[in-house]
Amino acid sequence: MKKGEFHRKIRKTHRWLGLILGIQFLFWTIGGLYFSWSDMDEIHGDHQKAHIHPLGSNLKLVSPQNVIDKLKEKDTVNYLFDVKLIQILGEPFYQIVFSKEHDRAKQIQLANAQTGSLRPPLSKSEAIVIAQKSFSDTAKPKVVEYLTNTNGHHEYRKSPLPAYAITFEHPSNTTVYVSTELGTVQKFRNNKWRVFDFLWMMHTMDYQSRDNISNWLLRAFSVFGLFSILSGFILFFVSRKRK
Repeated sequence: MKKGEFHRKIRKTHRWLGLILGIQFLFWTIGGLYFSWSDMDEIHGDHQKAHIHPLGSNLKLVSPQNVIDKLKEKDTVNYLFDVKLIQILGEPFYQIVFSKEHDRAKQIQLANAQTGSLRPPLSKSEAIVIAQKSFSDTAKPKVVEYLTNTNGHHEYRKSPLPAYAITFEHPSNTTVYVSTELGTVQKFRNNKWRVFDFLWMMHTMDYQSRDNISNWLLRAFSVFGLFSILSGFILFFVSRKRK
């Protein structure tokens, strides 16, 4: 191959690689700047989480075994995965995670830790009060949504369902997600997190679940990026004038 023809092909390859990869490089750069200059506590909403006073140690609690025995009278319990003491609106409750079969979906039961009585999942009104008490700023709920399923792009993806999404009248447009069966707050989502999530999707190039950093599109663009850099080096050396 003649030298002029080789130069032309290198220039053409470099130009097209730059055109194809340029937009993605721009998103990688913008995302990197946003990630490095942002306070992750603000993105996660940690600064908006109110301090919840712990339960006092003088409580008279029933044995978890008593609650499990009552649960067995109501349902089949063959496997226990977790028994946790939580508080719901200042009252102690046991959060029991169990299943009928080892390979079947886990179930959750709440029970009053002082009386041992089983209780149903959170109601809408309870979820709203819990969300308000967990939010450090004084704001009124403007939208309350009951979620039974989410897709890969939802900001509450891969989180316990069903849940109530309580969005507040606040400059940050914060939404607090409360799991009805677990009885606890699961996520805080605000505008800064939503910007972060969009840029993260562009950064990982995972347009399905947003969190898979091993997808083939990202791998391909990484290889193309390497080729673009190498072609630039080659173009520099083959194009420089000899003395």
